[in-house]
Amino acid sequence: MSGIVGIINLDGASVDRTLLQRMTQFMTYRGPDAQQVWYEGNVGFGHTMLRTTFEAETERQPLSLDGQVWLTADARIDGRDELIEKLKVKGRDAKKANDAELILHAYHVWDEDCVAHLIGDFAFAIWDRRKQKLFCARDRFGIKPFYYARARDVLVFSNTLNCIRQHPAVSNDLNEVAIADFLLSGQNFELNTTTFEDISRLPAAHVLTCHDGAVQTRCYWRLTADHETRYARASDYVDHFKELLHKSVGDCLRTRNAGVLMSGGLDSTTIAAAARELAARNSADLTLRAYSIVSDWLIPDQERYYSGLAADALGLPVSYLVADDYQMYQDWTSARLRRPEPSNLPFLAIIADHLEQVAGDNRVALTGWEGDGVLREAPRRYFEGLWRRGRIGRLTIDTWRYVRTRHRFPAIGLRPAIKGLFKKSVAPEPSTFPKWLNEDFSARLNLTDRWRQMNQNGKPHSRRPTAFLIYSPRNWTALFENYDPGVTGLPLEMRHPLFDLRLMNYLLSLPPVPWCVEKELMRLAMRGVLPEEVRLRPKTLLAGDNDVEFLRRPESEWIDNFEPTPRLANYVDRRRIPPLFGESDPTEVGINTRPLSLNFWLKYSTQAWSQGGTEC
Repeated sequence: MSGIVGIINLDGASVDRTLLQRMTQFMTYRGPDAQQVWYEGNVGFGHTMLRTTFEAETERQPLSLDGQVWLTADARIDGRDELIEKLKVKGRDAKKANDAELILHAYHVWDEDCVAHLIGDFAFAIWDRRKQKLFCARDRFGIKPFYYARARDVLVFSNTLNCIRQHPAVSNDLNEVAIADFLLSGQNFELNTTTFEDISRLPAAHVLTCHDGAVQTRCYWRLTADHETRYARASDYVDHFKELLHKSVGDCLRTRNAGVLMSGGLDSTTIAAAARELAARNSADLTLRAYSIVSDWLIPDQERYYSGLAADALGLPVSYLVADDYQMYQDWTSARLRRPEPSNLPFLAIIADHLEQVAGDNRVALTGWEGDGVLREAPRRYFEGLWRRGRIGRLTIDTWRYVRTRHRFPAIGLRPAIKGLFKKSVAPEPSTFPKWLNEDFSARLNLTDRWRQMNQNGKPHSRRPTAFLIYSPRNWTALFENYDPGVTGLPLEMRHPLFDLRLMNYLLSLPPVPWCVEKELMRLAMRGVLPEEVRLRPKTLLAGDNDVEFLRRPESEWIDNFEPTPRLANYVDRRRIPPLFGESDPTEVGINTRPLSLNFWLKYSTQAWSQGGTEC
């Protein structure tokens, strides 16, 4: 969970040690255990340490094995035994290496191809003095952030966006396209930009190199589902899943204390169950505690009941955060809720308090993200895809499998599928294009066309359409980054076992029917482990919406009378925002709160974050 920063003066000027130390110090909140800098000529690295694994007890960064190649990294390397064995074959003894040393060993053996041999969550930078080259990388799913800025004759990088803003060469100019994307969709549509004109984002599964003043990026991996796993016995599918799940959770639990963000749903309780089993099996001195957000009266919510059942069955203590009494935009003027980029989360205070609760006991927290994507393939989309491609044999077999396991016929939707064979595909007109956008701003950036582009999903994956739609990097980058310490300001590292590469590759190779229908594989794996009410609980949407319920209260009338900051007028026509008080459509609420969220950010965040680390 370390903080990393680097400066490369491309004109050959020596690095300003005081500036490097100040930028490193800015990140102390995310790495209180140690702060260290290294610099040599025109290159300097900084690192702030939060030790969250057993191996990290020996870690000192910035780090070099030979004095020639230097590393600063925020990394947890999984599959350590396998990597150590591969390095041994190449003549390198890394048996006692910590994770940072493993990255360096891998680089010495495979150079830039080292990323193909690394799994886990990482963002790192390597300076190779021999080649006078900078090499940086971000993990496959983008769990660890990485930002950089090329400004004048300097390249600055960090895993903390506002750390980069401390460099005097980096301006505070806003990226209008990113602002437009936020107003159109609630997030940045471009994977390689940020809300600041000078600062870029290295996308997930990308590397960056800087050599002879040229900065280049390239993708080193893409999510695929090119092969299908077939076993003779159904139990083999379940056993393989359990084996990989335990490997993944085990790699995430190389620590003494861990929290589990556990709702009453199947995904997070499965992670909690695996963690509990591993701790008992290994007789590990591991303290586990579950944490859950619940509503007791505002909306019909059974999370307290189901999470309580799971916690009791697993012998886990559980802490609850009751969300009923929170207000929209509560505490948004406070420093703790200031975010480096705009965020349309009116109840952000709930998330912040929840994470503070977890961070009070732990440095590591596990989530159950994202079983809904990889183990909940939409039957209709899947079967329609088979029909359109003429896979009648597969359609027949999988329909039979579906009926056998679900005891009903799937909603195949053959009539729409048949029409789709003969009807030319036309992109639908956007029905929720914001009417309150500043007309000049919208025209100058051609935002109607951009909106249509955003709403085109492209050609669905032939075998796993739902999974590949959900696992779009645009859907996950913002979420991962919003829970990163560089955003939350908390020394708490989030880990996501279901995003383990080994497990993900296996789950995407499964026959969708029956294993990925309503999480059939996970439900079978948890038989006898979780209470039946939890194991067989159907996936249901909440019967209410926090935003809508709040907007029915008299105290919400202020929201239609907010005072706009002058800069908001550059992007939004305040007069055209429809009334929100009493609005009952969650979609309309989500769209029409974006101007207010942006207004808060423009008024409180853009200036405050640039004042220094004390604002975090």
